[in-house]
Amino acid sequence: MKHRSGFVNIIGHPNVGKSTLMNQLVGEKLSIITSKAQTTRHRILGIVNEEDYQIIYSDTPGVIEPAYKLQEGMMKFVFNSLEDADLFLLMVECGQQSFKNEKLFEFLSKTETPIILLINKIDISNQEMLEEQVQHWHKQLPKAEVLPVSALHNFNVDVLKQKIVDKLPECPPYYPKDSLTDKTERFFVEEKIREKILLNYEQEVPYSTEVLVEEFKEEEEIIRIRANIFVSRDSQKGILIGKGGSKLKKVGSEARKDLEVFFEKKIYLNLFVKVNKDWRNDEGQLKRFGYL
Repeated sequence: MKHRSGFVNIIGHPNVGKSTLMNQLVGEKLSIITSKAQTTRHRILGIVNEEDYQIIYSDTPGVIEPAYKLQEGMMKFVFNSLEDADLFLLMVECGQQSFKNEKLFEFLSKTETPIILLINKIDISNQEMLEEQVQHWHKQLPKAEVLPVSALHNFNVDVLKQKIVDKLPECPPYYPKDSLTDKTERFFVEEKIREKILLNYEQEVPYSTEVLVEEFKEEEEIIRIRANIFVSRDSQKGILIGKGGSKLKKVGSEARKDLEVFFEKKIYLNLFVKVNKDWRNDEGQLKRFGYL
């Protein structure tokens, strides 16, 4: 039996549904999801294994024009994903008419790598609008195959899965067949805590926050975790902690519950908030957090 393997890289603007699709395709919640832009900061691999194929999905940060060094690092993850792709899933949302990053769109227009252009969120559209969108994107990227989907409602996702398998090159697996992702357990703890911060705070606070697990001790019946939450300014520390520590306790409680489901084990989670001034523009700190 011939074996197929390949890297399937998901690219698109912030909030078009890349992470929702990734989780649907992989069958696990690997990428965090919120309604806020720039939720995904790293490139996350999700690996699907069957007897005759292995698909390495890659969720990438939303394409933006960088305003500081953190965002420059995020965009490097996007452009790195152009180099190893066997198939691109280019996501747009229904109603979108253009792609903001001209350099990236020019690359996709010229590449010989197959592209499936996904028009997402069709559940909020109508037939006339959808037909116009399909025609519009056929003109924009004539070589791409256009497929309407709803990642949130799992519409056409099974059709997409089969199209992906059909386009994979013949190749032995890149990763052991029991692999689910390239990321560590600590990474998923950090992402889960950051997701709860994004969901519980407004304005600049979530975007000024980074999480680093300092201790991860797995015992027979419990995992003990100590993590630091870094913010850019002293005022943000008070907002994050809340009156009497109430806001931080809520973040910790919500993260702990999700982590117990993810790890299928009891979790003891201890959170601390520290000020790390202007870390988003500090190359040393960005290297420490894995962005450079």
